[in-house]
Amino acid sequence: MGVALVLGPLLGHGQGRMTTTVVGAAARKAPAETGATGGTATLTGRISNPTTDSVAVSLRENPLDPKEKLYRAKIGEKGEFKLTIPVSGPTKADLVYGDDVAPLYLDPGTDIEARFKGNDMSGTLRFKANDVPTGLATKLRNGNNLTDEQRHRQQGANANNYLVEADAQFVENDGFQVLPDNIQLYEAPFLSFLEYRRKHEFEFLEDHAAKQSFTQDFYNYAHAEVVYAYANDKLTFQDLREQVVNTEGRLKMAPDYYNFLREPGLLNDPNAAMSELYHEFLLNYVHFAVAQDHHQRTDPDFYPASYALASKKLTGPTRAIILGRILQESFRFGHVKQSAAMLADFRNYDPKNQYFPILQSDFDQHKEFAIGAPAPDFKLPTASGDTVHLHDFAGKLVYLNFWKTTNGLCLRDLAYAQEMMRKFEGKNIAFINIALDENEQAWKSLVTVKKLPGVQARVPGGGLRSALAKEYALQEVPTYMLVGEDGTFLNTKPKRLSSRAAIDEINQSFGKASTYTSAIDFPATKK
Repeated sequence: MGVALVLGPLLGHGQGRMTTTVVGAAARKAPAETGATGGTATLTGRISNPTTDSVAVSLRENPLDPKEKLYRAKIGEKGEFKLTIPVSGPTKADLVYGDDVAPLYLDPGTDIEARFKGNDMSGTLRFKANDVPTGLATKLRNGNNLTDEQRHRQQGANANNYLVEADAQFVENDGFQVLPDNIQLYEAPFLSFLEYRRKHEFEFLEDHAAKQSFTQDFYNYAHAEVVYAYANDKLTFQDLREQVVNTEGRLKMAPDYYNFLREPGLLNDPNAAMSELYHEFLLNYVHFAVAQDHHQRTDPDFYPASYALASKKLTGPTRAIILGRILQESFRFGHVKQSAAMLADFRNYDPKNQYFPILQSDFDQHKEFAIGAPAPDFKLPTASGDTVHLHDFAGKLVYLNFWKTTNGLCLRDLAYAQEMMRKFEGKNIAFINIALDENEQAWKSLVTVKKLPGVQARVPGGGLRSALAKEYALQEVPTYMLVGEDGTFLNTKPKRLSSRAAIDEINQSFGKASTYTSAIDFPATKK
């Protein structure tokens, strides 16, 4: 697979016991299976010479919730352990032992044993099915007389052994990765690299499928990981290379480079719904398509345009996940009123209320500091003996600098701050520097000696524990924020004063608050 296999529930089709045997390429286009939902997966194990006292399985129960659920078991005197994990369907998880992590595939009915050496889990990990006859003589005697439960357990062991081997073959091998070396290639050799990797990954999968029994759901998942590792790396190559190879300009791609995005079924593939690489590709596709339509990330309508495009282009259960991902981006980087309107519309795509509570909680967590949220007013003493309020600068762009005289990084930025203020002298912007020093005299002395320009104010007491620091959610200094002419947050993480891009960013921010206001209207989408 092109990148490390990611955590998360494998949502979509196939929610129960699977006993279909998948052999070779004949299964590639078969639909995912369906069945009863809910159940448990059992993982037992034995560790030779364990180096820690516990082992765990971690998984994410919801693809929009970053929190992982951890199931932990004590390791016995003989190195044995047992875990029973509730799963609602096919689920990608991780086996965690000390600092080592290995991929797991679990579904209802999984009952497997893991064995490995305590000092080398990744290099020695193997799985076998519990309570399934083994050995050549036993297999010949039983033939195909395994029960459905036994066959499913064997398929679970086969799936997890495949993941371990694929991880060693492709993920841990830098030669099959885009970073750090292959990203520096030009278009033709990069495409050759992708084709070479995809060919070997498919051969690896088909060779294992021909020799072993996989469930249809697992085969679909493994197949999708190959397809969308290729598609995602091809889609993001131009942008990623521009970021990494900063000694060259942006590559100009061949006219037909992006034609692969028109392939039928690439965007809406129900057999790929389990793969988070598929989800990642879809999100990157939406960003790409919106940018092609001349909407940049810094534009006020970027996230509404992304949401509208995804709601129109995508279908099936994956659509709600991608819309949720777009909303989570908007909560952090978009306008608060646009986010609220899109969140209300999202209910149309989440009839079972599977994702909305998580998104609502995420929105509530970020709304106070989102673009368009009112910046808390303040009343602070200045170095010159006056009092300053934020509302004194209504109608002006405001650059807030929270700093301390005892912080080396803050002191280093002083020279850049003075130069920045000179560049914007006479412009409709105010630079307010708010010190969080406990020592008032030391602060006043530095401001006087250095002849620091701009408004120099100080929080009277409490520093990072003060009420103002809590209102602005300050955790460290220096912290910079841009407030629009209307008194609302424009950017809570602008470029640092020492950054060359800071000047361009400020120039682009003049009048942007009103531009956002005029772009707030968000028409409801239709399913």
